[in-house]
Amino acid sequence: MALCFINGTFMPMEEASLPVSDFIILRGVGVFESICTFRRRPLMLTPHLDRLAASASGACMALPMSLDEIRAAVLEGISRMNVECLVRPFITGGDVFHQGCFPATRLFILFEKVQKPAPKVYDEGVRLAPVDRARHSPDVKSVDYMSSYKEYSRQEDVYEILYCPEGEITEAAHSTFFLYKGGRLVTAPLSRVLKGTTRDIILQLAREKGMKVEERTPLLSELKDAEEAFITGSVKEVVPVVKIGDQAIGDGRPGPVTRMLHHTFLEEIIRWLE
Repeated sequence: MALCFINGTFMPMEEASLPVSDFIILRGVGVFESICTFRRRPLMLTPHLDRLAASASGACMALPMSLDEIRAAVLEGISRMNVECLVRPFITGGDVFHQGCFPATRLFILFEKVQKPAPKVYDEGVRLAPVDRARHSPDVKSVDYMSSYKEYSRQEDVYEILYCPEGEITEAAHSTFFLYKGGRLVTAPLSRVLKGTTRDIILQLAREKGMKVEERTPLLSELKDAEEAFITGSVKEVVPVVKIGDQAIGDGRPGPVTRMLHHTFLEEIIRWLE
C-alpha cells in the first residue's frame, strides 16, 4: 500500500495528481524531505520538518501549511500504514512566480513501504565516483537531481557520485560523506553541505564515544592515507565506502569504525524517534 496526502485528503498514491501548470513540473521547483519510521515512529521528525521549512525559505517558497499541520498529516499517514514506511513531504513551486518568489505553493506527502539497501551494500561496501564540481544550493534540499543522475549514468558499478570541487570533498549526491583518518572523523562543514539529519546523529554518537571530530572539507589527496570512509542518509543509515574512483579506501573492505557507528546508531535510535 502507498498513500498520498494532497489537498487535505489521504488517497491511494496512484489517484493523486498535480496540475501540469505547477512549477515543480514546468521548472523542477520544489523541496522535499525523506523521513523513515522505526517501530512505526518517525526518526527525527522535528529536524526534518525544520529543514523542509528552511529549504522552502532558501528557495523563496511560501509554506502552504504550518509545520504543526504538516506534522499532524505525517503522523496520521504513518498511523494508516501497516508497515515501516518512508515518508516524503514535498512543497511544490505552485502556479505563481512573483518578484522572484513562489507565493502559492502546494504540499503533498507520500507514504510508502521503506526499501533499505541490500545486505551486500553493508557487507561489501560501495564505490563512489568523484566529480569536479559542487552541488547547487547545498542549503536547499531540492527535487532537482538531474545533474547527479546525468553523472551517475556515465559510471559503472557506482553507488553515488561524490562532489569534489577543486579536490575538496563536500558530499555525495544523496548522502553525507565521512572520512576516517589518523583517529579522526572528518566531514564537511555546514557552510558547504546540506545539514544531514543522520549526519547530526553520527557526529553526536562519535563525540559520545570520545572520537575526535573535524568539520572541514577532506581532500581527494587524503584518500590514499585514509583508513575508512562512509556515507549516511535517512534510508541508507551508514554505508561503508571502500573505493572512490580508482582509489581503494584502507584495505578495500568495510572498517571497524564504520561498523561500530552503524551498530551504535541502531542500538541508540530510540533516542531520536518521535
